[in-house]
Amino acid sequence: MYLIGHITLILGIVISLYAIAANLIGIKKKDSRWLESARGGVLSLAFVASIAAFLLFYLLGTSQFQFKYVAAYTNSQLPILYKLSAFWAGNEGSLLLWTFLLSIYAGIVVLNRKKQNEMIPYVSIILLINMLFFFTVMVFNANPFSMTDKIPLDGKGLNPMLQNPGMVLHPVTLYMGYVGLAVPFAYAIAALLMKRMDASWIKLTRRWTLTAWLFLTIGNIVGGWWAYLELGWGGYWAWDPVENASFLPWLTVSAFLHSMMIQERKNMLKTWNLSLIILSYILTLFGTFLVRSGILTSVHAFGNSNLGTYFLIFMAAMMIFAIYVVVTRYQLIKSDSRPIESYFSKESSFLLNNFILVTATFAVFFGTMYPLISETLTGTKVNVGAPYFNKVMAPIMLALLFLMAICPLISWQKAVFNRFIKNAIAPLLAAVVFAIILVAMGVKGMYAIVGLTVTAFMFIIHLAEFWRGIKARRKATKEGFIKAAIQLTMKNQRRYGGYIVHIGMAIIAIGVISSNAYSEEMMKTVNKGESFQVGNYELTFQELTETDKNGNGIVTANMDVLYKGKSNGTILPEKIFYGTWPEPSSEVAIKTNWKEDLYVVLSSWESKEKVTFVVKINPFVSWIWAGGILMMIGTAIALIGGKTSASYRIGSRKAGVRA
Repeated sequence: MYLIGHITLILGIVISLYAIAANLIGIKKKDSRWLESARGGVLSLAFVASIAAFLLFYLLGTSQFQFKYVAAYTNSQLPILYKLSAFWAGNEGSLLLWTFLLSIYAGIVVLNRKKQNEMIPYVSIILLINMLFFFTVMVFNANPFSMTDKIPLDGKGLNPMLQNPGMVLHPVTLYMGYVGLAVPFAYAIAALLMKRMDASWIKLTRRWTLTAWLFLTIGNIVGGWWAYLELGWGGYWAWDPVENASFLPWLTVSAFLHSMMIQERKNMLKTWNLSLIILSYILTLFGTFLVRSGILTSVHAFGNSNLGTYFLIFMAAMMIFAIYVVVTRYQLIKSDSRPIESYFSKESSFLLNNFILVTATFAVFFGTMYPLISETLTGTKVNVGAPYFNKVMAPIMLALLFLMAICPLISWQKAVFNRFIKNAIAPLLAAVVFAIILVAMGVKGMYAIVGLTVTAFMFIIHLAEFWRGIKARRKATKEGFIKAAIQLTMKNQRRYGGYIVHIGMAIIAIGVISSNAYSEEMMKTVNKGESFQVGNYELTFQELTETDKNGNGIVTANMDVLYKGKSNGTILPEKIFYGTWPEPSSEVAIKTNWKEDLYVVLSSWESKEKVTFVVKINPFVSWIWAGGILMMIGTAIALIGGKTSASYRIGSRKAGVRA
């Protein structure tokens, strides 16, 4: 097994080098035979990486403890799902996962050759350089197939915090997002090398970019859900350095997805779009460097390792190369660019959107790296916590929500102000009424009320846009409301898929603002049979029990719950003691309804008769997960979207709706 695994990694280096050389020779000599051979090399790499990946899955699933990686992250009692998930629990396996995904993406690129044959060799070279780097790192520094000196009787096991369904989805989806951004980056560099200054690379990579953004979104949402369930602190986003590392490319790709539409439609912002996609790609490498370098403390990091040096060098090399290519082609890019015609236009609003998102990126990056910056300059590491990020990011995201609200009402090229006011006045009045209702209900906190009002404004405008489109379609086709809504969305997937994404973000914003501003928390020590009140809930501690499952000791607190005086069942927070891990794991108990979560943690106990609980009431947290699902649905709809149909555009103009 060791020999097969090691050979696949060696073959990865050899085939990568050959395919790069074959592409270069084919480009220089304009020889299709060399280019076809290079294409075969890329497909061979996908095959070789697949063998390596499936081999590691087999070793993990069958508990082959003679392999260091298997012994370090699994044991015989671990459920099979988590044995397989241990694939990406450590450095070596996660690097193989990255390489495997990248090889599959590269294989898809070279197989899909329609209308892009000339660019494929250049794109292939960039992707092959990435694969060469990862294969080289695995062979010389992080081999997932390394053997132990002495076969242990059992493995160490998986960190209890990783034994959660989130472990199955979160790392894989994030990696699919990270790796996916290598493809539009490769096309952008290929377009520069070929001196193609049009929007062809944008059109070829729109779905690649949107897919990467979708997986980054899923990864971040699932990561927040996982943290909420597993870590026991009652939150879902702690502004941890590694969390921030996955958020940074999400911000820049969000900006790129908006500005790329300007280049597609108006042939503008070419340098800006190139810069954004290069930055997004570099930030994926930065995130990987941050996880593996150990330079910043994080619950998500793999710990200290010299892999950070490899990634820092590779990241610097790719950044210098990309900047060099842009600078040497800058005059060509600049000469073919067009200015924005009006400050009051969709182009300007998208540009402002980009400015806000890039500002957010810088704010998060600065806060993440400030401990390292302060240590370098002063010798003292000053940690930056959630208060900094919340204080800085709140106004930035509020400005973004407001811009997202008014953007659908602004036309391309030059908007008509009177029409804008006409379409905005009703949603604005509705939002003001909403704010008055909040105040009348006794809702406190000016900043939270402003945030919720802006979010409501955005939500109402997007619903109004759907309503106007549905109304126009029903008038033209006499369809029923539901059929008209479905057909409207399917006839213009990019636009209305985007609107659904925005609505999902509004729902998330309601959850984030409410849970941060209005949560309640109590730590309470109670005796058996004693009750205590938190918000509208009355909790009664009934008993503490001890059980054993899969060799792990489980301590469970049984509590009866009353909600507004009526029985609401029981709740069972737990502590699990793992035989292979020094610290117990808290299993949070949560009762959810549409407006709040009852969140209970078994903190400690003096005896079976006296127990301490941490209880939180978290309003509207479930809306975050619901909004995330809606964002995924909207993105999936936009992914299949093409050009707006002519018949719909006519109907939209009649209804006063801008395409």
